[in-house]
Amino acid sequence: MEKEFETQIAAEQKRLLAELRRRERQLSPDFDAHWRPAALLGDMKVRIAAVTMLRRAGVLPKAGDPCLEVGYGTRGWLGVLIDWGVKETDLHGMEVDPVSAKQAQEILPLADLRIGNATELPWDNDTFRLVIASTIFTSILDPTVRRLVADEITRVLAPGGAMLCYDFAFNNPRNPNVRKLSRKELTRLFPRLKGAIKSVELAPPLARLIAPRSMTLAFLLERVPLLRTHFVATFVKPS
Repeated sequence: MEKEFETQIAAEQKRLLAELRRRERQLSPDFDAHWRPAALLGDMKVRIAAVTMLRRAGVLPKAGDPCLEVGYGTRGWLGVLIDWGVKETDLHGMEVDPVSAKQAQEILPLADLRIGNATELPWDNDTFRLVIASTIFTSILDPTVRRLVADEITRVLAPGGAMLCYDFAFNNPRNPNVRKLSRKELTRLFPRLKGAIKSVELAPPLARLIAPRSMTLAFLLERVPLLRTHFVATFVKPS
């Protein structure tokens, strides 16, 4: 059974890296740049939801709290954590793509940023006050690999700490390389954790169309639940 898992993990990792290289070839480098109006809108809404939910749960990280991001890309949420008051030396990460990881390490030289597979995290049990998984599970198509990653996040999360998950709940018909993460599946992946889920973010195609023309209209449309495609979840590990 272990050999079967290794085969599945290797195949999923190979597919993920191939998809990253495809996106680099076919998409403009600034397609989802954070300075674009649609991205600004989404980032603000997501971060407001995240910080509000973490504060309500009493688990907003602070200086001295070790924090981990699984799949930090070229920086991910690590810069956001610094804005919240977390020290760079408190930051840890695991990233499957060595190209992205190199860029992130140049930006955050004091952070502990690793390259590898999130199915085997190289940290002890109960290490982190906060673990972030941002658009990670929807990028993993294999349900077994999804479960293994979730199990590792639960293992390294300290009692009383929180898992912050940002992802999308609807399939993209134009992109078969991602698969939605429903609220039901998220809860099933983390049976030991308890918390809340909030829908956020105007559907990206609408946001890209409307936000550059009228941010006010984009804000109003984002208030319509049926037009929101993503969610933020904060799940706490019982003490």
